[in-house]
Amino acid sequence: MKLKVIVTLCALITVTRQARQHDKCVCELSNTGKAFPHDKLSTVEDNASKCTNNITPQKTLELESLLLGLERRLPRLLEDVSMLEKEDDGDLYAVLSLQVVENELTEIKQLIDRLNGTTLGHQQLTTETNKQLEDLRAEMVQLETYDTTQVVKGHQDNHRLRKDLDQCRNTLFPTIQPTQRPHGYCPHGQFRNITTPRVYTAGEYAGSYKYGAWGRDPKPEAGKESWYWRVMLTSGDKHSNYVRLYSSLSALIVGVAKPGSVMIHSSNPTTNTIQGPNVVLYGGALYYNCYNKPDVCRFNLTTTTVTTLELPRGTRFNSKGNFCHLDECYPYTDLDLATDESGVWVIYTTSQDFGNLVLSKLEEGDPPTLGQTWRTSVYKQGVTNTFMACGVLYVTRYVNKDTEEIFYSFDTATGAERFNVGIFIKKMTPNIYSLNYSPVDKILHAYGDAYMVTYKVLFS
Repeated sequence: MKLKVIVTLCALITVTRQARQHDKCVCELSNTGKAFPHDKLSTVEDNASKCTNNITPQKTLELESLLLGLERRLPRLLEDVSMLEKEDDGDLYAVLSLQVVENELTEIKQLIDRLNGTTLGHQQLTTETNKQLEDLRAEMVQLETYDTTQVVKGHQDNHRLRKDLDQCRNTLFPTIQPTQRPHGYCPHGQFRNITTPRVYTAGEYAGSYKYGAWGRDPKPEAGKESWYWRVMLTSGDKHSNYVRLYSSLSALIVGVAKPGSVMIHSSNPTTNTIQGPNVVLYGGALYYNCYNKPDVCRFNLTTTTVTTLELPRGTRFNSKGNFCHLDECYPYTDLDLATDESGVWVIYTTSQDFGNLVLSKLEEGDPPTLGQTWRTSVYKQGVTNTFMACGVLYVTRYVNKDTEEIFYSFDTATGAERFNVGIFIKKMTPNIYSLNYSPVDKILHAYGDAYMVTYKVLFS
């Protein structure tokens, strides 16, 4: 019995030694498929990237802005021609009105020429892009033949199934639409851009009154829907004691002030007269920085009475918290009044906020009251102007004598701040001393160096 066990163990040892004589195990793998063309895939990716760079939202926005400009100009031209026919006195006024109409016709022709050029460029771009897409489609179909394990086909099938599943869920459990608009809702959509200047005029005082403001009443009284207003700082470019009213835009351009000036006080400056260029008109009342006080004045144009609102303790005034750029500061711009779809706002700064912009909503009333307040992270003396649109504060800065940039925004609905808005304003004069947004026609009114300019605000 013991002998058999010994023999078996010897045999096992021999076999093990024979197996260890083989040092390597070599496997040969032969690929019968074609080698994947990585260079071709890289070329397809480059072509797709170039195609994406050629088709940009800016190209569509350019066409849209031209169409909007034309859409606005044509009714305006019709109104001015009708006014010329009604008010033609055969004298100086008719000549000035005719000149306005001729200028509008020239600008409309320029718009149409630009629109035709843009349309031809887009047609050529569309033709080239269609050819590029067809070439890319053919190359991708050829590349899919290398997908022998059908990984790509599996991804496509999964994507199709997910899409069908989402449609099925939405059919069975439809989303209930809210009955009320969400907070911060803007009826126009998202602020996207502004057009080039639409109106550029010195009005009746060519070259005079460097500082001031102008615009429309977003909440006009009945019969005053087409009126425009203008405030000019007449006392040392710092103060004013009246507001000038015009029955239409063409009347403002040619300098026919009807019904004319409404006086706040016979003296200038004095208690409760205007200080600084940042003025707005809303609901038949003028809102502005009171003379020599950190207060908001409300001047009722009908009753010619003034009520005041005291701003928080430490509010900077008398040129202690101006708008500035590297070369200069704009005097007496401590308080900036603004209007939008919801009413009147005041933008200012305080000593306890270390010079950063503070935004407060003004609640309507006589006198007005201070509503909710927001604090921002942007330094007031590092910016040149502000305006409101749909509850969002927009802030500008000086780039050069030809360009201003809307670089910052603050959303009062969410508290979100953006420092990269990147919308540029083409200036007709080196400085913009006041900006007023009109929600009536979505126009931005700028005043600077005695000239009045308008820009169309583009929403998505």
